[in-house]
Amino acid sequence: MPIQIPENPRLVNPAEAAVWSALAAQLGPGDLLVANQRVTDHQKDHEIDFVVATEGGGIVCLEVKGGHIWHDGTDWFQQQRKGPRAVHPVRQVRESCYALRRFVEADPRWSHGRLRWDHMVVFPNTEISQDFAVADCPRWKVVDRTDLDRIGEMIRKVVAGQLLDRPELTATGIDSLADALSGRGLPQRDVVARAIANEDAADALTAQQAAILDAIRLLRRVEVRGGAGSGKTFLAVEQARRLAKSGERVALICYSHGLASYLERLTATWPRKHRPAYVGEFHALGQRWGAPVGPDESIRNDDTVRFWEHELPRQMAALAAELPPEQRFDAVVVDEAQDFADAWWEPLLAALSDEDEGGIFVFSDEGQRVFDRQGVPPVQLVPLVLDQNLRNTRQIAGSFTSLVGQRMKLLGGDGPDVRFVPCESADALGVADDRIDALMDEGWRPEDLALLTTGSRHPEQVSRQQQGSEEYWQSFWDSEQVFYGHVLGFKGLERRAVVLAVNEAVVQERSRERLYVGLSRARDQLVVCGDPDLITRVGGPELARRLGI
Repeated sequence: MPIQIPENPRLVNPAEAAVWSALAAQLGPGDLLVANQRVTDHQKDHEIDFVVATEGGGIVCLEVKGGHIWHDGTDWFQQQRKGPRAVHPVRQVRESCYALRRFVEADPRWSHGRLRWDHMVVFPNTEISQDFAVADCPRWKVVDRTDLDRIGEMIRKVVAGQLLDRPELTATGIDSLADALSGRGLPQRDVVARAIANEDAADALTAQQAAILDAIRLLRRVEVRGGAGSGKTFLAVEQARRLAKSGERVALICYSHGLASYLERLTATWPRKHRPAYVGEFHALGQRWGAPVGPDESIRNDDTVRFWEHELPRQMAALAAELPPEQRFDAVVVDEAQDFADAWWEPLLAALSDEDEGGIFVFSDEGQRVFDRQGVPPVQLVPLVLDQNLRNTRQIAGSFTSLVGQRMKLLGGDGPDVRFVPCESADALGVADDRIDALMDEGWRPEDLALLTTGSRHPEQVSRQQQGSEEYWQSFWDSEQVFYGHVLGFKGLERRAVVLAVNEAVVQERSRERLYVGLSRARDQLVVCGDPDLITRVGGPELARRLGI
């Protein structure tokens, strides 16, 4: 597979999709494939369907025309619904290629001089005679439907056939080309502006997923599964809002305190009639009913596990059975449900007004099962699968796809590459601190940043938690502070830019899941600091390759 920019382009028609697939399959790992490259000069705005840069060869621009294409001796024509229309694919791609060449060679970072550039036209639905030729387009510059299975070979021959004394394109040259196409002299605050734009686009895409809730409006027991960035929390929150608006008494529940604080803050902004009757942690619901507070759950030993996963839910089930009708729920919505233990479902079912028909809506991601729990509700649920990543940039989502456990379509915006900083696990916190400073120098604000750890907590997090849990999570909303957290407490939450310190000394149980959570918390910029060997053992060779290890 070649280097692809973007990794999953938004192609406008099946013809372009067929060409992209053929190129992706036939180009080499050192080659570069760019889709929908725009370039502007003093004459006009150009758009090149595909730019192909072959290592050891050169740079070729491709213009794709689908449907039936023919040449009448004077002009090219394309059959459309309203009849034939004159098109100009050769002139279009030739002018675009020259404009792009001028732009690249004007980049002060470009040091490779004039290389081998060329252009071709691709007609994936049309067959062109082998003896075809017009003055500005010989047959060897045309790829038709019979040539798609050798398009990579044809591109290389076009470049190799040039009788010009120009150097071949090296791997360094391909890197320089990618840098030039990414732009230069960008404003310092552009990192935030681009992040905001990506968020707006992601919000629009996520809102479109609400159509899923329209489709299940007559179902009362549903499990929605999806990978990180698929919009599960949005759908969970929106489902709770819709049910409450319709007059139902709803509980919106999760396990972690951080996610609960986010849900409480969000739902508090809604009209009163749209708010669920309860929003918060599972354990806090039990305390509302009269269950004991219990030991510090962050201390994992046999006694605390026994209390939180067995004794407390047993007491909650008994309390739920005695709830008066006005305190029962018509529906329960559970976000990050993979964190729930088996015994936790019994009190939730017991708290329903109708245990047999009451609404149960579960949102989960098996890849983020960071606790040793296999809890699933003991009732039949209709499964739905979300297979689109909407929230992370393609660069970030592409880095952790091998950990998701299902194939995901990457629909997020474009952003900077994921950065990997190799270091010893023991040094990861200090290196991560330096990366936070570097991101702020680039224009990121404290409110955009989070430093997360997979092993021991950062000293700043420890210090803030000593002030109490509520005060600690208030710092998440503080626009003047970088947030410091652990991946276990950050599930369901996001930050525009995240520095992940992989500071585990050895591979532990659930290390893979912790790494997945940490990698998926950044929306626009991700920096990973850690031991390359440990990360490879935890995440596998595909993750290592995507991080550049």
